[in-house]
Amino acid sequence: MPDQVVEFVLRTPPGGVKRLDHEALCDLLKIDDRSRVIFEQGAGREAIVRIYPTNPLLAMRPIRGEDLVMDAGGRIILGAYYDGEALAFRLFDPDTGNAQRAAVFGTTGAGKSRLVQAILIACKASGIVVHLADLKKGQSVPEAAGHVATRVTSQYETILMLRGLVAEAERRMETYAAMGRSGFVIGDPDPLVYGIVDEANRLLEKDAPFRDEGARLIKELGRTGRSVGVGIIIAAQASHLEELGGSDTLRGMLKEGEVILLRWSSAMMQQLVSDGLLPRGEALQPIPKIVGQVRRIRRYNEPPATGQDKANSQGMLYHLTAARPTSLARTYLVGSTAPCTGHDPAILALYGPHTPPGEPIDLDAHMTAKERAAGREVGASGVSGAVPGDEPGPVAEEPDTAAMSTAQRILAALPPQGLSEPELLAALNADRGRVVRRGSLRTTLSTMRGKGQLARPDSTGLIIPNPQN
Repeated sequence: MPDQVVEFVLRTPPGGVKRLDHEALCDLLKIDDRSRVIFEQGAGREAIVRIYPTNPLLAMRPIRGEDLVMDAGGRIILGAYYDGEALAFRLFDPDTGNAQRAAVFGTTGAGKSRLVQAILIACKASGIVVHLADLKKGQSVPEAAGHVATRVTSQYETILMLRGLVAEAERRMETYAAMGRSGFVIGDPDPLVYGIVDEANRLLEKDAPFRDEGARLIKELGRTGRSVGVGIIIAAQASHLEELGGSDTLRGMLKEGEVILLRWSSAMMQQLVSDGLLPRGEALQPIPKIVGQVRRIRRYNEPPATGQDKANSQGMLYHLTAARPTSLARTYLVGSTAPCTGHDPAILALYGPHTPPGEPIDLDAHMTAKERAAGREVGASGVSGAVPGDEPGPVAEEPDTAAMSTAQRILAALPPQGLSEPELLAALNADRGRVVRRGSLRTTLSTMRGKGQLARPDSTGLIIPNPQN
């Protein structure tokens, strides 16, 4: 029947073909509109194939405020699978007390920014503090202005924001250790916090000015922040993981986090498989740019087809780290369906008028002495991206810190007036060299004072280079 759903269960014999070819399957079934044929690969050698009258994900309802309030399991509802099951996204794991590490990948126009808007709205509705970097000059999610604790729009401010998040995670580790606590409890004494970097590929792609430090800070948050309630979410173009700070940086972080894949590129798909984010032998049904499009040959003297093709697959996705990684899903409608001349009133209504939780990160506090001396600037409290360019600026011909000893790096980082030990440690761990631990720093400082390279400590406690050296 044309108005009914037809379902097939496919099984292969042991050692048989394990990978479904969607195009070949549609040809076999003689279905021209390939978006009507949806398959889901199950465990072992079994798959479900369903033929719908129309793609079941075409008509999605608007997202509601109640969808975006975190439930007792730490989940929000972003949309639905093709068979109607809710598409859940975890923001907090109450069983472990962990914040999440998450990534959203998608090509241009795939619906990435609307999905990020939904997550931002959910965080505000759920009392989660958000520090946001919108690296499309603030254009990706403009409605978020005033609805997050911190909002930055430049690469340099993003680095300062990430430094602040790492510092907060370290503060919490020390505080909880002193309390004898090994886990995180929301609100006791600290709130759940997220750093969200939209258009993260701009920060992490090859030759980006802050690529190495950005990758290191994101990796540090993914590794240590989650156990103290400081999570990290990145949204990026779906190209290749090597363009996101190197696949080694993100592989381990993403495997145990929340990974959503919207319409993708072939290079991204190959990388996801090779990195183990999608099991080998399993297949994902392609997400076309235009759903329901049927390719036909125009015959001689046949009039052209009427109507306009529309890129209407925005929001179609796979939740790769959920229980159904090969099931096609789609987000609910977030905001207006037509472009707005200003902020989208539907999105603003979802955010609501109440003040967002949390205080902004003091970006100035996370500048190094070297950056201050070089005349670096940030926008007021990180609310806007008033940074004169994202290039390294007046700091020219940076030394190759990777090839320098810790002592050489200390001398290069110290201004004549000196630095406190915490300031020096922060400067060393921001100079793109090897990570320096506090114990190693103190040992090196002691050796350098013995060699006369540093002045002896006085009552101020500052570490000062020996002018006679």
